[in-house]
Amino acid sequence: MRLSKNVEAFRPSPIRAMLRVVANPNIISFAGGMPGEDLFPIDDVREMVQVVPRKMMEIGLQYGTTDGLGLLIEEIKKVSEAQGFDMTKNKVIITTGSTQVMNIVAKLMLDPNDIMLTEDPVFVGSLGAFCSYNAQVIGIPLDDEGIVIEELERALKLKPKFIYITPTFHNPAGLTYSEQRRKEFIEMMAKYPDTMVLEDDAYGRLYFDEDTAKLIKPMKAYAPNEQQFIYCSSFSKIFGPGLRIGWMIVPNELYDVAEIAKQSMDACTPVFSQILAYEFIRTGRMDKYVVYLRDTYKLRRDAMVAAIRKYCPAEATFVEPKGGFFVWLRLPDGVDTDALFDECSKNGVVFVKGSAFTPDGRDNRHIRISFCNVNEEIIEKGVKILGDAMHSLMK
Repeated sequence: MRLSKNVEAFRPSPIRAMLRVVANPNIISFAGGMPGEDLFPIDDVREMVQVVPRKMMEIGLQYGTTDGLGLLIEEIKKVSEAQGFDMTKNKVIITTGSTQVMNIVAKLMLDPNDIMLTEDPVFVGSLGAFCSYNAQVIGIPLDDEGIVIEELERALKLKPKFIYITPTFHNPAGLTYSEQRRKEFIEMMAKYPDTMVLEDDAYGRLYFDEDTAKLIKPMKAYAPNEQQFIYCSSFSKIFGPGLRIGWMIVPNELYDVAEIAKQSMDACTPVFSQILAYEFIRTGRMDKYVVYLRDTYKLRRDAMVAAIRKYCPAEATFVEPKGGFFVWLRLPDGVDTDALFDECSKNGVVFVKGSAFTPDGRDNRHIRISFCNVNEEIIEKGVKILGDAMHSLMK
């Protein structure tokens, strides 16, 4: 068997590899970035399926257009226009999850050995997509306010094809770019107009307070150079990841080639899933459900932050997330990441090592712990095990 050279560049996700382990009910998993199964809108889905007309069911079981279900596209356009997007200069493509967006953009932009930029740390799923195109992926460090502009400017001088960012409720870092850092980023990118920006907003609707809601408007929606930006988001966190629905908002001049790139991958996103998403929005169910999710995830965030402060050494530091799913915990000196993982897993707790989220795979002395898929009681129990392990390794 003669495999392509691309296979050598594949980067498997350690999170996906852990799914069999975390399926064990005796394991407390802070590893996966999966929504809580107990929170899924099961009753809503049952009700919607019962009232969908037969003709719509027939459409749902048939092949669809590559760009997506027209009814759903129109709903997303309405929401996007309300956010400030100029939909006369941009178009929507429905994708099979937001990871497909990473593959579409990489397919359009990258030749072997081309340079592209990401934040460091970066979502491992996106990193795997970019690496599969044999790109040179350069990570730009983050501080508490977002991407470090001085480091970004140095990297932009290398003429990268595009940069991938998650400025709101970052996965894995948990942080949100400050208003000033967003302004600085937009201004810096305007100096390098040949480098596109892929703005990932998978968690944007899951904010925990109204002050944060005012801050997190997508940059593409107001940047003077918005045609330099491609935006993407997903229904995975606000409906259900098993439906596999995301979307991208692309400049008009990129629309045709982006649609063809998607066509070569899967022809179309499952139409029945799109019908459910359309009905979920049209009937007002989604808005109510998102409010419920915000309240629930805020309680879980609060429980995790309180437990870390109660049980972990003071030297274990983090940025308190204002939304999303994750805490990015810096380990105290003297605590080895591998030793901590071994000690915790032996006692029934798992997390993701920070090295999974670095473009070069190095140990960055962080771990990602998620609060999305466990209730408050289990969070406290698991964080106590984590904290006890840290204290024992510091002795």
